[in-house]
Amino acid sequence: MIKIVVAGPRGKMGYEAVQLCERDEELQLVAVVDSKHDGQTLQDLKGYGDLDTPIYSDMENCFSNHDVDVLVDLTTPAFGKKHMEIALAHGVRPVVGTTGFTNDDIEQLRKLTEEKELGAIIAPNFAIGAILMMKFSQLAARYLTDVEIIEQHHDNKLDAPSGTAMKTAQLIAQEREQKLQGHPDEKEDLPGARGADFEGMRIHSVRLPGRVAHQEVLFGGEGQLLSIKHDSLNRQSFMPGVKLSIEHVLKLDTLVYGLENLID
Repeated sequence: MIKIVVAGPRGKMGYEAVQLCERDEELQLVAVVDSKHDGQTLQDLKGYGDLDTPIYSDMENCFSNHDVDVLVDLTTPAFGKKHMEIALAHGVRPVVGTTGFTNDDIEQLRKLTEEKELGAIIAPNFAIGAILMMKFSQLAARYLTDVEIIEQHHDNKLDAPSGTAMKTAQLIAQEREQKLQGHPDEKEDLPGARGADFEGMRIHSVRLPGRVAHQEVLFGGEGQLLSIKHDSLNRQSFMPGVKLSIEHVLKLDTLVYGLENLID
């Protein structure tokens, strides 16, 4: 039995992670961490039925009171790094679904995990299909080097471009020389019309109510167009990736950034 703490249970992803723990016999939800409702239980919150899982607002206090194997953190970029540091200090392996980590953050956290000999996973996207989309895009970039990314998310998402779009661009950049795309004399009559520029690739972010998580990677070549697209229609689509991360993080002694590193 893997003992789990979920941080951010009132969020939509956090809610699904709690439900995952409840229906999976290999996972035991021992506590949750939330900025409110300290000292209460999940049954005091709407939508959690009779779950008597304790709620803590202080993560240090939570880890001091419970034997925990894995922290599943689904909060916000502002708290992700801090929560990882607290978890590692208590010998708890973090699985983090928040984005917004800088390269320096990742390297600092990787050094910390290796000092502690503990595994950690940061996943810009937990959807297995999205991971395959990124890997297929990386392969395609060896042969089609003109590429643009269009990502669409709900209008409450805080960061743009999405972590998935940035990770996709970084993977493509490993296979493709930086280059100028489009007409060399093109200009934007309205600033931002061509999207963000990452090594010559253009990334476009759409934020609308009714969206969940969607991305299309467009490759253009002479007389042809390749489109690689993934859609998450609900947040349950992320839970197989959360479970995969929980299982793998117990076997690691370093930080892994991106689930594509866990999929052959």
